[in-house]
Amino acid sequence: MNIPYLYDAGVLIAVDNDDRRMWARHSLALEDGRDIHVPSVVVSQAWRDSRRQVGLGRFLAGCHVVPVGIETAKAAGILCGKAGTSDIVDATVVTMAASLGAIFWTSDPDDIRTLIDAQDIKPAPVIRTV
Repeated sequence: MNIPYLYDAGVLIAVDNDDRRMWARHSLALEDGRDIHVPSVVVSQAWRDSRRQVGLGRFLAGCHVVPVGIETAKAAGILCGKAGTSDIVDATVVTMAASLGAIFWTSDPDDIRTLIDAQDIKPAPVIRTV
């Protein structure tokens, strides 16, 4: 059984900057048959120019880009309130990672850890740093 991955904007930015380690991790995950999820709001955070981001588009083709529904949106808002933060995108990805039981890939583990701690779900999502 493969535990799914969930990527935040830091992963997409790393890939857009041609981070070879992240490309390699992603390729290995795909070879292992791992489900990889990216919330649609994360794509919005990282996407700027289709002409320049061809590689990022190719990367995203191997991912499930997941729309944010009303229940996830509400849960993310509640989580922001509990954590005392205003980054709704981070709260959304943490909420989704918890619901999927996913390993969370991020470039900002401290902010993510704050949200995970406020969520108080056991077991907490595993964080991996880009």
